[in-house]
Amino acid sequence: MSPELKGFVLVALVKLVAVFTFVMLLVAYSTLLERWIAAWIQDRIGPNRAGPKGLFQPLADGLKNLLKEEVIPGGANKVFFVIAPAISLMAALMIPLTIPWAAPIPLEFDVTWPLVGRMVHHGSTAAAVTVMPIGFLYVLAISSIGVYGIALGGWASNNKYSLLGGLRATAQMVSYEVAMGLSIIPVLLLVGNVSFVEIVKVQQEGPIGWLILPLALSAFMFLVSGFAETNRVPFDMPESESELVAGYHTEYSAMKFSAFMIAEFAGMVTISMMFVTLFLGGWDIPGTHWDEAGGMLQVAATAGVFFVKVLLFLFLFMWIRWTLPRFRYDQLMALGWKVFIPMGLVYIMFIAVSLWLVEGPLGVTSGPLRMGILFLFNLPVLVLVFRVLDRGRLIRGVSVHRTAAAVRPARAG
Repeated sequence: MSPELKGFVLVALVKLVAVFTFVMLLVAYSTLLERWIAAWIQDRIGPNRAGPKGLFQPLADGLKNLLKEEVIPGGANKVFFVIAPAISLMAALMIPLTIPWAAPIPLEFDVTWPLVGRMVHHGSTAAAVTVMPIGFLYVLAISSIGVYGIALGGWASNNKYSLLGGLRATAQMVSYEVAMGLSIIPVLLLVGNVSFVEIVKVQQEGPIGWLILPLALSAFMFLVSGFAETNRVPFDMPESESELVAGYHTEYSAMKFSAFMIAEFAGMVTISMMFVTLFLGGWDIPGTHWDEAGGMLQVAATAGVFFVKVLLFLFLFMWIRWTLPRFRYDQLMALGWKVFIPMGLVYIMFIAVSLWLVEGPLGVTSGPLRMGILFLFNLPVLVLVFRVLDRGRLIRGVSVHRTAAAVRPARAG
């Protein structure tokens, strides 16, 4: 093995350990963050026993689940019952490895270690464990594996509530994977590349080149599909406690139950990281090109900006949970198949025609100007979707416009 290859392997291992540690810590403290946000919204105290301000609560929960008894139902398929949580957890933890979380890291070293020998690395390295040219196609492929863990866990439990939860999750996740894939195709049309690194690079053009402006409807569809993919409120039908006890993980306990919960919160982190990368510039600091200069200070600053963006969307996940009621299952499937998929197909055609018009007859070659024109083209589309077709259901909730006759008090006698 050459010194350069040894250096490459060393850097990859260090990045793997760093990203895995960061994701697991973020997942652990996301549970505490959700309890804090729930307490704030419900006007109560929240966790305050384990450590100062409850900071040790995730550690206490982890220790409790490690020490609890593992129970396997008598009629369960033991093999599938055990491997189902591992499949969900594996799929959830593989996706963040491909997402760049900071500016490229300048790294130069030439060292010799006992037993290992000489290791060399020259030039900058991407702030991602691996840079895949297939980008978000890899993410979509791996995320589809997670449904197998939920479906297997529900079926292997030999429990009808668990089975119904697994079937619900399978139908829901397959449906919204289609909608999520359609919402990302306009990004491919605009950027011309599926690599996360290239998508971030395109968004660095101009003062604010974030794709959420020219592709606002795609961003909205991706975000809603992300809620459905992670089984979060208002789309948590696979584990709806009012109908299915706890859904697909009813029979699970101890660390196998924790594996499902870690997979759910890791899915939230992954969706937040993907949304930030695809539509909010990733680690890019808007309004400046200082972050592209190359240096450890730029790496630290861009990593901090990326972390703040991800935290904002984790807060949105938790805020929505304690704000909106659960959909009915038929409403969920109708939204996916009758609204999002047709709307996604039409929007892809709209973006394709708009790009042809901007780059062809209009002859626009400047990236920021192209983004601005596409944003103007999107304004009537947003009005059409949220004001004309929606008719106030989403923007104003379930408010009912009552006529004057309806509110006029009845005459006495």
